[in-house]
Amino acid sequence: MDEPFDLLLSGGACVIDGRVVETDVGVRAGRIAAVGSLGHAPAARVLEVGGLHVLPGAIDTQVHFREPGTEHQEDWRTGSAAAVLGGVTSVFEMPNTIPTTADAATYADKMRRAEARSWCDFALAVAGTPENVGALPALERLPGCPGANVFLGSSTASVVVDEAVLGTILASCRRRLTAHCEDEARIAERRAMVEGGAPVARHAEWRDEEAAVIATRRFLALARAANKRVHVMNVTTADEIPIIAANRDLATFDITPLHLTFAAPEAYARLGSRVQTNPPVRSERHRDALWAAIRDGLCDVVASDHSPHTLDEKARPYPESPSGAPGVQTLVPVMLDHVHAGRLSLARLVELVSAGPARVFGIAGKGRIACGYDADFSVVDLGLRRTIEDAWIASRVGWTPFAGLAVTGWPIYTVIRGRVVMAEGVLAGEPSGQPVRFEDVS
Repeated sequence: MDEPFDLLLSGGACVIDGRVVETDVGVRAGRIAAVGSLGHAPAARVLEVGGLHVLPGAIDTQVHFREPGTEHQEDWRTGSAAAVLGGVTSVFEMPNTIPTTADAATYADKMRRAEARSWCDFALAVAGTPENVGALPALERLPGCPGANVFLGSSTASVVVDEAVLGTILASCRRRLTAHCEDEARIAERRAMVEGGAPVARHAEWRDEEAAVIATRRFLALARAANKRVHVMNVTTADEIPIIAANRDLATFDITPLHLTFAAPEAYARLGSRVQTNPPVRSERHRDALWAAIRDGLCDVVASDHSPHTLDEKARPYPESPSGAPGVQTLVPVMLDHVHAGRLSLARLVELVSAGPARVFGIAGKGRIACGYDADFSVVDLGLRRTIEDAWIASRVGWTPFAGLAVTGWPIYTVIRGRVVMAEGVLAGEPSGQPVRFEDVS
């Protein structure tokens, strides 16, 4: 008799390499062991998923879990709980904590915290700074590190690098360098327009399209000169897309569900600072261009940029209100609703949140339903209609800009390395996240 499976997913519609296939999936030792008709095979646990769709586990490549430094906003347990409740199986945590994750000691400290309390698998980006350029090649090779991240414009707890430092970082790094692209000089020179108080809708005027375009153009020019692979985070403007498209041999980019869903001025009038982010939510013209990049296959990744702040902090008069909003828990349901509305196909969504992240960042063993891959699954009901509410949000701050939005498509089970960690809205077991593995780089 064949060796029993640890877990058998029976009767689901699996998204496999761009096709929806009704099949079973058998799991042993945390990895996919068989895909096919397995209905009579012995298994320690059978998960009946008939009528549901089994997606490769969603990977959110940009979250800020705030630990260490500002745990009143988020910590590893609450942020990762939000992830798995929303159907996300792995996250990339950004380095702009306090202290910044920029050396072996701060990296080891954050790794200890994540290993002790994360519900989902995780990767930890390191910050590129003027002080650690020489150490980046070694830091990038630490277990669980996807590479270095830089901020070209100021944001929460970020270390801003100038053009000279950026060029040195590009020469040093070996993995794909990620960047938040807003031009710090333009942000500084335009701050006067909001000093002393202004409507929050002025946020998109202060940190305007040109601030993003200048930074993205400079970033890609320097990447071209260094012949290095790069990734532009949080693209928000129509004008950045052709610049990146002209550099597709070395550049990739992501868009957030927030910027695909909301548009100015309506969003600011209705939600105020809850929709205030860096870079800002912009006009319908820009949102339409982002959707065109999704449809045309130019966009590589959809990531949440989960950046929680408390409602008390958000209630400060603008511009003292901080930028950022929770997003990891709503990533999958919001994007499933866009699938339901016909804005993208289910296969394209899987490319953007599973296969795309794996391809862009060289993730080993994740992003596909295939034998030998990690048994990570986001099991969803495409027909289930729910209304997103603040009460559902597990993030420590307890709110979402999507509150009140009725969506069609909802996560039912989250499976990580063969363990069912969320079932029908309830966490199962204890946190047991592990570092994401990456392919070797030369």
